[in-house]
Amino acid sequence: MSEYDFRPGGSLKLKGGVVDGGIVKKKKKSKSKSIEKDVDAEAQRLKELEAIMREEEAKAVSSSGSSRASPAATSSSDKKTAAERRFEETQRKRLAAKVAKLATKTHKDRVNEFNTKLELLSEHHDIPKVGPG
Repeated sequence: MSEYDFRPGGSLKLKGGVVDGGIVKKKKKSKSKSIEKDVDAEAQRLKELEAIMREEEAKAVSSSGSSRASPAATSSSDKKTAAERRFEETQRKRLAAKVAKLATKTHKDRVNEFNTKLELLSEHHDIPKVGPG
């Protein structure tokens, strides 16, 4: 007969114990070490990105800054692939553009944009009247 017997009247084979040919449950491997490594790697990556962002902000603020990168930034970029370097460069450019755009807006401009956004919403978002009058 095959490994799987589908005849009626047979007993169920439950996981957990080795009783009369029952199915043995596999033990799960602990993932705590790999999760800790991932968390540490992510924390390190965030620190590097924050350092890069601070460096970009300093370059944007001072127009007469040197174009050379710091030794700490170059040592971490040696381990990265070309695609990772391009990705981080585009992230830096987008962040710089976003900061420049936000720096040029006044409070009045922001309020006007918010009001136009609210005007475009349907009346569904209005507060309904409750009660008499």
